[in-house]
This record gives sequence, C-alpha cells and structure tokens, in this order.
Amino acid sequence: KMSKSRGNIVNPDDVVSQYGADSLRMYEMFMGPLEQVKPWSMSGVEGVFRFLGRAWRMIVDERADDVTLSAAVQAVSLTDEQDRLLHKTIKSVTEDIEKLSFNTAISRLMEFTNEFTKAEPRSKQAMETFVLLLSPFAPHIAEELWQVLGHEGTLAYESWPEHDESKLVENEVEVPVQINGKLRAKIMVPVDAKPPAMQEIAEASEDVQKHIAGK
Repeated sequence: KMSKSRGNIVNPDDVVSQYGADSLRMYEMFMGPLEQVKPWSMSGVEGVFRFLGRAWRMIVDERADDVTLSAAVQAVSLTDEQDRLLHKTIKSVTEDIEKLSFNTAISRLMEFTNEFTKAEPRSKQAMETFVLLLSPFAPHIAEELWQVLGHEGTLAYESWPEHDESKLVENEVEVPVQINGKLRAKIMVPVDAKPPAMQEIAEASEDVQKHIAGK
C-alpha cells in the first residue's frame, strides 16, 4: 500500500524512465500471487531488468554495432533434453497464465533462459517460441526480438505455442548413490532400469569407484 502520508510513493514514470516499461510491468506480475499483499522492492525491479537483459543477449549479438541476431542462434535441431525443457516451459507458462499465476510463469521463463544461454548453437525455433511466451509479460522487448529473429509483422497475431505431451516423458531419472550410509554420487539411469543395471552404472561412476576401490 502506498500513500502520501506514509511517504512511500513510487512514481511509475520514474521506474519506466530508469528501467523501461517492460521491467515495471513484469516486476508487478513477478512479485507474487495477485491476491496477496506484497512489499515493493526496487532491487526486485533491478532483478527483472537483469533477466530481460539476459533474454535479450540470448538472441541478440551484444558486440555488434547494430541490433543483430546472435551468431549462436541457428536453424538447428534441439537435443532431447532441450526439446523436453521447451515443451515443459510451454505447458507450464500456458497453465500458469490461465490460473493468473503470473509469478510462477515468469519463473519458468527464467529457468528456460538460464539453460539455453549456455547452449551453442541455440535453436532459432526455440528462441521464437520463447519470445511468444515472453510477450504477454514484456510486450515491447518481445516485439523487438521478434523482428531481430527475421519477422516483419507484429507477433500479436501469431498462434500461441502448444506443447507436445509425448515430449514431456523423461527417459532417464537421477538416482542418489549411498556408500556406508553416506551420499557419494548421483547417477542418471533409464526409467525402466532394473537394480542390477543400476548397480552396474553406479559402479562405473568415478565418484563411486574412489570410495569402493580395494574394498
């Protein structure tokens, strides 16, 4: 709650001037559930501003003099793990928007950005889908990114992405390995792996071998 008597008024024009309208808009949706009272935090605005900067650099070549598509963004196929993350993100963001859970939808977009920023090359198709998912929260930067990705028209009339349920199936699961009651390693095993196969995979792990060597 803001009031003149409390002396805690935040002028949105000042925030927009310093961080941009998208940062203000997105922070208001990221603060938490709509029905809850939430404290205003300028550091929170800065955090969202930094996220939008990462999203921008994921697609745009920041070293170029002009706004240019990053050389890392190419027409390449996704790995199984990337494809699964993409479809998980589509499903989660779509469902969260329908529930008005905007803060968790934005969290999903942040997780997506963290993972795909590490990837080189980055799938152009995945970047386009990300921009469409981002657009309800940060419409101005999303329109700019859409143009950088090679589209002349607005993204406002594009179809909303749809997830493929079959792409969400996990082929592997992470299993902790204990030796003498202490966690020593974590291994990835097929979801249908039987105990003998799991043990074989565990024993092949370097983290496990150094604790069982000679024993």
